[in-house]
Amino acid sequence: MEEHKSVITTCEEDQHMVAAAQHILKALAASKNVSDDLRKTVLDLEIQLSAMSIVNERNGRGIKQLERELKIAEDKVMSWETNHTMTWDSSPSEFSEYLKVVGEIQTLIQSLQNFSVNESWKQKELLQLATGILQIAMSRLEEELIHILVQHKQYFEPEYMSCHSNRENMVYDESFGSVEDKQMDEASQSSGGNQSETSTVDLVHPAILEDLKSIANVMFSSKYHQEFYQVFITSRRDALADYFVILKMENLSIENVLKMEWHCLSHEIKKWIHAIKIIVHVYLVSEKRLCKQILGDFGPVYQFCFSEISQSFVLHLLNFGEAIAMGTYTPEKLFCLLDMYEVLEHLAVDVDFLFFEEVGSFVRGEFHKLLRKFGDTIKSTFQTFRNAIATNPSKPRLPGGGVHHLTKYVMNYIKALAEYGDTLNLIFVDQSSIDQVLNNHDNSALSFCPMACHFLSITTTLESNLSNKSKLYKDVALQHIFMMNNIHYMVQKVKCSNLSHFLGDYWLRQHVGKFQHDARSYERLTWGSVISMLKEGSGSNCISERTLKKRCKDFNTAFGEVYRKQTGWLIPDPELREDLQISVSQKVVPAYRTYTGRYSSDIAEKWICTVDDLQSYILDLFQGSPKSLHFPHH
Repeated sequence: MEEHKSVITTCEEDQHMVAAAQHILKALAASKNVSDDLRKTVLDLEIQLSAMSIVNERNGRGIKQLERELKIAEDKVMSWETNHTMTWDSSPSEFSEYLKVVGEIQTLIQSLQNFSVNESWKQKELLQLATGILQIAMSRLEEELIHILVQHKQYFEPEYMSCHSNRENMVYDESFGSVEDKQMDEASQSSGGNQSETSTVDLVHPAILEDLKSIANVMFSSKYHQEFYQVFITSRRDALADYFVILKMENLSIENVLKMEWHCLSHEIKKWIHAIKIIVHVYLVSEKRLCKQILGDFGPVYQFCFSEISQSFVLHLLNFGEAIAMGTYTPEKLFCLLDMYEVLEHLAVDVDFLFFEEVGSFVRGEFHKLLRKFGDTIKSTFQTFRNAIATNPSKPRLPGGGVHHLTKYVMNYIKALAEYGDTLNLIFVDQSSIDQVLNNHDNSALSFCPMACHFLSITTTLESNLSNKSKLYKDVALQHIFMMNNIHYMVQKVKCSNLSHFLGDYWLRQHVGKFQHDARSYERLTWGSVISMLKEGSGSNCISERTLKKRCKDFNTAFGEVYRKQTGWLIPDPELREDLQISVSQKVVPAYRTYTGRYSSDIAEKWICTVDDLQSYILDLFQGSPKSLHFPHH
């Protein structure tokens, strides 16, 4: 109040001084001793003083009015200031009244600033007072803004998006051990995780948007926009930090990630995949919409606020990915890397859209840099896998000549990789490393698909390794059984999976021919000599009983030896086993029937078995359980 009195006192003193000056000038003008020129000058000064008197009187009346209005506004602001309850919580009408008073203070300040420059010293103190009252009001509005943003923020459940992938359960034995086909088949049924489309949710209650915009308008018009930015950005950062806690995302350093055991790290990777999809697809899209709804009327400032709110959190997610991409991984870890790469590649468009402005260029650059790093890590891990196939040692032979663990591992592995075919084709766009493969293959369609060439290279490497392993068997016939089993297994895995789209009909026809060739080679080596015993001397009907006895004994011995060994051999695939049994039966049984029928009258029953028994014995072959056979003997 003392300030108001000093302003008014100054105005009254000015008016008294002007009146005194006018009185002196009138006296001079009436004097007879004043020259005409001086009298004219005195009259001009009197006119000017009269004008000044009128202005001073008008300004005095204006300042008094502004003072009264400012006093009313000050009383209202201070009454709200002493009330610790948030104005916004009291009632909508009271909050509107508060904003109205702030607007009146702004108008008063503008009016004071519009006074004549020559007279600005008269309202200086009053302008200073109005500015102080406005500052108090702005501080209160900052508190109101924080209160509204905190009390009315909204979250959505993480399950809002379905991020589960059947691929998550893929498990591989790191030592090229046995892999359960059923587990692998179930794991690779999915072609990828579900990728929800970009969606928006309300991160604050829609009912408060207009009030937030009103606060923004008042603070911006009062040139308190920096204070608004600070409060808004801090509140929204805190909300996003809370949501990271809801998603159970820990702030792991790169050093911590690199030291983490794989079973723990794979769990963190799954959480990261889930979190980054929700954060980018839904949360950040919704956050940017909120910034635009509140600040869109003020130009590109909403983009700046969004970037300031979200950048550190996006970089936190990218730092985890950076730590993963820095590691060196065995082939079994490739699928987690592919899942992470797919998520990043799928989100790239959204990130580019969210951060397309100059203020978001750093985030865009870091995101695409990480995507490239993952591509390089996947390439090196894939190369490790191929090298491991080529260098897998020829360990002691697999009993029975069944499907080798390496064959199961590799074929199930690339069958699962085929589900990532589109992603892998993006990564392996460089054809230079597979030119040699193309030159050695007749299927020109492979040239249009990088992964087809890589899969072909892997299967070729596997076959070469299997060929070396087959030589561990001393029995050449068993070598053919081993190769037949393994090539047949490869064919079946290709036929029943997406591998068929990569390797094509040519590969299938070629490899069907390979395992059939091994089957024929086995039959020739095993049964040719056995059947020849029945054909020997078949052109003569005059054979002694002793000779017939010897031939029957030799046949029985040879067949019994084959039976003893080859019941212990294994053909795991029932259909393949049955086909080979039928093929053997079609060669052996007719020859045996013809021989025994021709000499039935000369051969005692004790030297032969029935045709039905022989067929039954053949069905015992390739079961993996060695048996001994005792034919009737003399």
